[in-house]
Amino acid sequence: QVQLVESGGGLVQAGGSLRLSCAASGRTFSSYAMGWFRQAPGKEREFVAASSWGGGSTNYADSVKGRFTISRDNARDTVYLQMNSLKPDDTAVYYCAARYGPPVVVSRAYAYWGQGTQVTVSS
Repeated sequence: QVQLVESGGGLVQAGGSLRLSCAASGRTFSSYAMGWFRQAPGKEREFVAASSWGGGSTNYADSVKGRFTISRDNARDTVYLQMNSLKPDDTAVYYCAARYGPPVVVSRAYAYWGQGTQVTVSS
């Protein structure tokens, strides 16, 4: 089992930045690929970014490329999502997730999920 707890969400103006954190506990964090997903009201959960267990391989949704950066600190059992140049369309609940395997973009491939943190971007 892996327990995940997100933090760092909040209200920010368009063009601003936030850094989300996801702290893991339980099994060896460094063995897992980590992903960030988001879900806006009335929409399906969508992929945002993912990182391999060592951080050497990353994936990003086209909508966030060049603005968001996923990183991880295996010594701290934490994965981060740095979000810059935020837009109102980025407003959503952001979830981190873990899986044993490659950092894929499909949410159903991830076995462990956090409770989510709200990000609201005002125009």
